[in-house]
Amino acid sequence: MGALSDSSRNHIIPLDFASVQTVPESHVWSESDDEYRCPPGVRSGTADPCLSVPVIDLWDPNAPELIFEACEKWGVFQLTGHGIPAKLMEEVESKTQRLFSLPVDQKLKVLRSPGGGTGYGRAVISPFFPKHMWHEGFTIRGPAADHAKQLWPHDFEEFCETMDDYQKQMKALIEQLIHIILKSLNINPQQLNWLKSHCSGHETSTTPGTALQLNSYPPCPNPNRTMGLAQHTDTSLITILQAQTSGLQIFRDDVGWISVQPVRGALTVNIGDFLHVLSNGRIVSVLHRVVVNPVQRFSVAYFYAPPSDFVVSPLLSKALGDSGQGTVARYRTVTAKEFIDMKGKHLDRALSLIKT
Repeated sequence: MGALSDSSRNHIIPLDFASVQTVPESHVWSESDDEYRCPPGVRSGTADPCLSVPVIDLWDPNAPELIFEACEKWGVFQLTGHGIPAKLMEEVESKTQRLFSLPVDQKLKVLRSPGGGTGYGRAVISPFFPKHMWHEGFTIRGPAADHAKQLWPHDFEEFCETMDDYQKQMKALIEQLIHIILKSLNINPQQLNWLKSHCSGHETSTTPGTALQLNSYPPCPNPNRTMGLAQHTDTSLITILQAQTSGLQIFRDDVGWISVQPVRGALTVNIGDFLHVLSNGRIVSVLHRVVVNPVQRFSVAYFYAPPSDFVVSPLLSKALGDSGQGTVARYRTVTAKEFIDMKGKHLDRALSLIKT
């Protein structure tokens, strides 16, 4: 890896969390940062603790209706009966913990390059916020071998086998969920002919964009002064999150921030920006963040986005296209790549930029 300038490295390298006893000023999120913690006009406190996101069993005969209702009202739900083996989920968490337990100099061998999409580093949304986050991440796109060989030259196979198997099963689960949602939106899945594409694992302009994100939120000496991951929506169709420790919060306009309490064995399904646009805003692209705990928290997120050349348009829905003058498209047509580029420059303003 070529040498990075100090400014480039500073935007990528996480804090050495094990070496600090107090929260450095660079990571302190004060009450004056409310404009970054919350949407305008919303207080920073959380909503009624009795509120909880829906929990849906995929085996429930009414699952399709329950899933679409959750997408409309919440933009997020917890899924049981998903078919991902518990043993595989445990192995992924164990290997995630093993990775982040490595010495800092070892992890820096796979430091994400400036503008790069894989490897170790801070959250990619970090440059949009005035303070740093209490977080370190590791991103995998496609086969895990390239970086794993640098971390464990003589012992990388098991890590790769686990992560590759997990990605394969997550991809199949997300495509199952997408088919359910498309049917409710009256969109013909044949218009998304890249669904269930059998590719080599390397992305092209005609294959789905996928990524596996491993996250570590280290124990914090003063959690109330920090932020694990600042508020954002996902640039995906669907994101599936695995986490056994609380910290995730989602935002609802009517009530504010709601903590997602993990259900043992369940996966959290987040709706992303692309489904929001395809649904003409009917489905919620959920705004979410991660708050910090005094204890270690790991999570694993799998992102699934359309191919870069896919044209994203509400007009794909027959219900909208055949509705005459009753309903108009709220978003203009845009390719996935164009929107991803907008999100990379404007973050939370990207959706407003394609409104009609």
